[in-house]
Amino acid sequence: MGTWQARTHSILLSPVPYWQDEMLNTIPDSTLDLVFAALSDRTRRAILDRLTQGSANVTELAGPFKMSLPAISKHLHILEKAGLISRSIEGRVHHLRLAADRLHEVSAWLEHYRQFWEHNLDSLNAYLEATAPDTTAPDTPVSLSKVPRSTEEPS
Repeated sequence: MGTWQARTHSILLSPVPYWQDEMLNTIPDSTLDLVFAALSDRTRRAILDRLTQGSANVTELAGPFKMSLPAISKHLHILEKAGLISRSIEGRVHHLRLAADRLHEVSAWLEHYRQFWEHNLDSLNAYLEATAPDTTAPDTPVSLSKVPRSTEEPS
């Protein structure tokens, strides 16, 4: 049995379902749902990108977008609920900054799948190389006169 088959076989016959694997449970599903939902919107991704440059207030974050402050506030609330940004308040001014810890947690969760697919694609590549036809012999053209012709008449 090949490496890929062995891994698949062990996953299928394992007494512990893959979704209960210790490696996959480093972050709760509800947190992953919130993070991926937050990241699914391009406006929120742009806000996160802006916050990589440093903290900003709501008005500064709203500047590049053609939407109202309440609409931006809804986006910020979703990012905050997902744990991707944090807020500090000074008087009436709300300062927001990137909370990179949550992104590190999700990145570690995704790393498991990156390793899984990298391993499986490497195994597939090794298999394809092992079963590929020998290409060291020069290409010999196939003569059309040696190709059998159909004895059936076209309809």
